[in-house]
Amino acid sequence: MLLADSPTPELQTLSRAQYDLVEYALAGAGFALLAYTLYSWTSRGEVGVRYRPAVLAGLCIGAVATVSYLLLFLRWSSGYDLTDVGYVPDDQARLALSPRYVDWSVTVPLLTAELLAVCALAGARVRALRASAMTAAFLMILTGHLGAQIVDGGRDTTALVGWGLVSCVFYAYLYVALIGAVRSSMPAMGREAAVSLRNATIVLLAGFGVYPLVYAIPVFVDVTASWLTTIQLAYSAADVVAKVGFGVLVHKVAKLRTAEDVVEGVDTHPEAVWVGNVEHSRAVLPPVRSGEERATPPVVGAGDPRRTGEHR
Repeated sequence: MLLADSPTPELQTLSRAQYDLVEYALAGAGFALLAYTLYSWTSRGEVGVRYRPAVLAGLCIGAVATVSYLLLFLRWSSGYDLTDVGYVPDDQARLALSPRYVDWSVTVPLLTAELLAVCALAGARVRALRASAMTAAFLMILTGHLGAQIVDGGRDTTALVGWGLVSCVFYAYLYVALIGAVRSSMPAMGREAAVSLRNATIVLLAGFGVYPLVYAIPVFVDVTASWLTTIQLAYSAADVVAKVGFGVLVHKVAKLRTAEDVVEGVDTHPEAVWVGNVEHSRAVLPPVRSGEERATPPVVGAGDPRRTGEHR
């Protein structure tokens, strides 16, 4: 069964306003991702070695997504010709959405690894969960891509619905697995870190929720130029929320957990850990010589806001 005889989303004729709005969204999202990449690179030393994989995953996510948006912007600019009736698609327009799936095939699995890197799981348990979550994330994107773009160019309703349902199975597994990991981790960390971890998870899963909603649009309505504009805007906004917003929150969790380890004397960090304008731990250097006693970590009292989280 085929969808209504209307052009694929990328082959719609756009008004000048629609074209300019999408161009603005692509450029804005690209610059936001570039800024996040630079932030991740310059601030990686703020986080202890134990949680450094989360920062490195975020750095890779930002870099891949920035390149993806550069391709999206270039293909958008070259895929439409301005005429008296608006922006008419040319032979390159069919590629206006495809870089997104390539991007997601890499970045969505890395997002799951980024979250798990700041959870309080360890050993074989976290390794198995990370492998299954990253695999499920990749298969979620791949099966969605088959239905939305590959089989009959996304015009086959049966394929769109069928592959969409398969994708949702992996999507549901990710929700269960990640929420379970976060819930089991929160009691093992300080209050502020736990709240930030919860918020990061909400941001990530809420961002994930946008994609199946947009995916399902062609099942219920004909895709018009307005819908193409909506698709591009929604995907761009969701990418910024799920990558930049989530990444900043995970970075905060990593810093807070680094400070907790220093305060509890289980790790050292060569510089003080600050979150906002609050110092959560002082610099503690490792022993210079083998056998030398480790520098005494700062002792934080029970009423200190650094332990209770009762501050900004």
